[in-house]
Amino acid sequence: MQKMKIIISGGGTGGHIFPALAIANALKFKIKDIDILFVGAKGKMEMKKIPNAGYNIRGLWISGFHRKVFDFRNLLFPIKLFVSLLKSYFLIKNFKPNVIVGTGGFASGPLLYVGAKMNVPALIQEQNSYPGITNKLLSKIVQKICVAYEDMERFFKKEKILLLGNPIRQDILLKNLNKNIFDFFNLRKDKKTVLFIGGSLGALTINESAAEFLKINDSNTQILWQTGDSYFLKAKAKSKNCNNVKVLPFIKEMNFAYSVADIIVSRAGASTISELCLIGKPVILVPSPNVAEDHQTKNATFLVNKNAAMMINDNEAKKIMPIMLRKLLNDTLTQTKLAKNIKKLAIYDSASNIADEIIKLAHKK
Repeated sequence: MQKMKIIISGGGTGGHIFPALAIANALKFKIKDIDILFVGAKGKMEMKKIPNAGYNIRGLWISGFHRKVFDFRNLLFPIKLFVSLLKSYFLIKNFKPNVIVGTGGFASGPLLYVGAKMNVPALIQEQNSYPGITNKLLSKIVQKICVAYEDMERFFKKEKILLLGNPIRQDILLKNLNKNIFDFFNLRKDKKTVLFIGGSLGALTINESAAEFLKINDSNTQILWQTGDSYFLKAKAKSKNCNNVKVLPFIKEMNFAYSVADIIVSRAGASTISELCLIGKPVILVPSPNVAEDHQTKNATFLVNKNAAMMINDNEAKKIMPIMLRKLLNDTLTQTKLAKNIKKLAIYDSASNIADEIIKLAHKK
């Protein structure tokens, strides 16, 4: 067989980019002689993130349709779509991929559509429990749909669905850590630890809720608090009289942070939830309201319905979360139940298994 060639399109947010990179890395691990090209949307974060990870990327002039009816930016949408379809045709014609993979984002729509018209096998990976519009449309023309949640037959044809989970960061589940991870964060092993995380950019609601929790926290509980850069100095000021708080703008060693945590307070992005299922700790989720199609609330609701997490609406979190967290810290029975149930939802080796499906499609062509 000739050198395998794969096009991967995913971007707009980290939730689309990271799975795309994880799949690419898994493909390279399995097949040494492989050529992978990324296609993204010009001006979006993938145009920097992908080259930084060592892959080539081409950009399409494409963006979403703005929901305000009289938004003048929508006048350009038909032109952008036509140009992107045309460029997709030439990219596919010149690169000659065996398979095209979509992980979501503006660019995946025109690219996979044109690929289907050119009879190139395709696979999409849907991270969320409620698919976006692009993947709903693409599901009709692709051969396989990799999902992370059960009951996706509501949206996709059953015979196309593969329940393979979301690829996660490879270092999350590192075992046999040599360092004393409590010392690493200057925390004590004999105290309960609450981990507040809101993503690398921080989450204002979670940060404000953490600040409120400081007011009612007791000496038996310590806090590991990832704030994001924008809230870091404010958090340091609010916690300056607290001896049991470790405030950081960003935590690179998330496997350490997850390991020391007894309870985790987090947003509900698809990749984050996949990590939390694998970690198997009690979780309070505060879904971001600023996400397309309210994906985070739907992701969190899926876990809540399985008795695998607790959830608070963003607009209520500052008031309710400190009380809910204090109650959960004193309820070991509920902690055990939540940890047990979320662990049941874990799906392992997602990137590797998705890569296997891509290779199967390539061999069928």
